[in-house]
Amino acid sequence: MTRRVPLRPAVSALPAYVPGARVPVGAAAFKLSSNENPYPPLASVQAAIIDAASDVNRYPDMFATELTEALAQHLTADLTPQALEDNGAVSAEQVVVGNGSVAVLAHILEAVVDAGDEVVYPWRSFEAYPIVVSVAGGTGVPVPLAAHGRLDLQAMAAAVTDRTRVVLVCTPNNPTGAALTQTELLDFLRTVPTDVLVVVDEAYLEFVRSDDPVDGTAALAAHPNVVVLRTFSKAYGLAGLRVGYAVARPRLATGIRSASTPFGVSHLAQRAALASLEAKDELLARVDTIVTERARLADGLRDQGWDLPESQANFVWMELGQRTAERAAEAAAAGVIVRPFAGEGIRVSVGEHEATDIFLRVAAGWR
Repeated sequence: MTRRVPLRPAVSALPAYVPGARVPVGAAAFKLSSNENPYPPLASVQAAIIDAASDVNRYPDMFATELTEALAQHLTADLTPQALEDNGAVSAEQVVVGNGSVAVLAHILEAVVDAGDEVVYPWRSFEAYPIVVSVAGGTGVPVPLAAHGRLDLQAMAAAVTDRTRVVLVCTPNNPTGAALTQTELLDFLRTVPTDVLVVVDEAYLEFVRSDDPVDGTAALAAHPNVVVLRTFSKAYGLAGLRVGYAVARPRLATGIRSASTPFGVSHLAQRAALASLEAKDELLARVDTIVTERARLADGLRDQGWDLPESQANFVWMELGQRTAERAAEAAAAGVIVRPFAGEGIRVSVGEHEATDIFLRVAAGWR
């Protein structure tokens, strides 16, 4: 009898990561299923990619030295004068770059989680969380969201035990879009033991327009057990090149860097990220346009009678329950592809002006 190579039980039991559906070849539809930036890279970023292409026969800079230094400078520039005086500048040794923020999160967990250690996270939230926790050998502890798609920080704090090694805080939360305030985050951090790592996942921070927005780097300055997780995929429009990064205290950053995939960020990705940082103001002007379109989409849906969470990301969340799959199929047939979460609801990314018009017409028919 031929024996098969067994998979780890944790791997066999992994839930499947469901990517946003792609537009079929030859179809005329808007893709609103993956929280992508609807704009192509800036001309200056495209030029950097083309220029870098001539060097792809060489390995990239393993530690993305130039990019980590540039990120440290930009992060320092974003500090308030008081934070800069109290805690000093962000150093390059605090920044760890990886192949997208999901890969960086995996390396964070690999650095601190042993078999059986618990990782607390909100649910529903980013669907990669239970996957990366299990692959790292940890035990996931999902905590249900509060009303209006918000993180229930009180319940998350109560879920922390002696076995907890990490808490994941997604703000704005994917897929509901609800965001914490800095006051809420700092109050929560005071309740978490200092030997428990708190990962503040800020994939959508550039889209936040609320009062008292979360500032992960300020939280890190006040709490050594914080790691900030960010990405170039959303606001910077580099989803196809995969660049994410973590910011942590130097000792933790060194551990995360040690667990990272060697040469994990391609040369093209590093040059594109650097060019994007140089064009930051121009890119953030595009973000303002997306935020305006988000308001138009959300206001239009509320005018139709829909009850939506207050999204601070580049998408909106609609609870549809058992009709979710049916409604997503109807939207696709009308020319807008959205992201269904079976039995719960759909997430609609903010896209082109025409895409918003089409989706609003479809949603009006559902009322």
